[in-house]
Amino acid sequence: MTARSRAAALLASTALLAGCASTASHPSSAPPAAASTLLATSMTVTGTGTWAIVEMGGSTADENNFWELFTRRAGSTQWELVTPPGVADNGGLVATGGSGSLTVAFRPSQGLTFSPLASTRDDGKTWGTGLLDAPVAAVPDALAADGGHTLALVDNGTIEQASVPGTAWTTLATPDAIATSPAGRQCQVTGLTAVAYTPSGSPLAAASCGRPGTVGIFARTAAGTWQAAGPAAPGGSPVRVLRLTETTAGDTALLASRTGSKASLFAAWIAGGTRWTTSPALPTGSSQVLASGTGPGSTAWVLLTDRHAAIIAGPGAAWRQLPAPPQGTAALATVSSTTVDALAVAGTSLTVYQLTPAGTWTKTQSAKVPIQYGSSS
Repeated sequence: MTARSRAAALLASTALLAGCASTASHPSSAPPAAASTLLATSMTVTGTGTWAIVEMGGSTADENNFWELFTRRAGSTQWELVTPPGVADNGGLVATGGSGSLTVAFRPSQGLTFSPLASTRDDGKTWGTGLLDAPVAAVPDALAADGGHTLALVDNGTIEQASVPGTAWTTLATPDAIATSPAGRQCQVTGLTAVAYTPSGSPLAAASCGRPGTVGIFARTAAGTWQAAGPAAPGGSPVRVLRLTETTAGDTALLASRTGSKASLFAAWIAGGTRWTTSPALPTGSSQVLASGTGPGSTAWVLLTDRHAAIIAGPGAAWRQLPAPPQGTAALATVSSTTVDALAVAGTSLTVYQLTPAGTWTKTQSAKVPIQYGSSS
């Protein structure tokens, strides 16, 4: 089935859902809007396995790029293609998981103005459909789930919440609700970057701050207001929260800080309480984050544009520089405390490499992905 026909099929299957979706207004332009970040990532989900999202195919300008979802099921040594069918995915995929399930949102493309959703509870064997009646933001943590509710950050900075993914969405925060709160004014919010839940189920939002010395992580109170909930700022420069993800061990954040030509990344964790633990700095120089993700427990990883990569095991640990990943690596995946995979992409080919105890990358899998070039135009 071509991407265009898949889009038509999904539109037909979700037409009834559209009537049930929230009719809350979505302001077309109100500061601060959602930020934009590269979407390639991987994550470990309790009760399932490890998931990875990478971009494959060809030119984005010609709509020959296709975002694909892969899973390495618990106990398996192989990655499997499980991209939800039914809609063009040229715009990107955003996913969140918890309690044995995974929900995926499609970034709009091919004329769509909303984000179709797909959910699975059987490791991608079957998918249910849903609908977010707005474009989900182009950040890897634009979705969050706590088992009973789902959060979505949309392009214009609105935060939506649903009790069942894709239906009965209601507005939790308007685009300026966080920015105009006392905590938001202290941060000088320049863009929203993520949503998450605390382990106790309270909504969180993350942002980039214009004021040095502040970290833009905010928690929604029972009274419906937003208050500062982040760690102390590392250094005295402005901080951008690149990631805010609920993991199997609590919430993990990835912070970016720059002073002049000196740029650094920090990981931060909080589990069960109110005290954050922040990692030592990972100097990045002029390199940018190409992809990032989380793994079992409190593990986090980053892949940089200069082909450097690093991983950190959790609070109290230091960043560990990895050998340069193989050419074409689009994402890493920490499958276990001792297993790190690199997913390399070249057109329709996926090649998986595993880091050996000796510090070398060895090929463990290669596969062709059935991409139909020209099906999106």
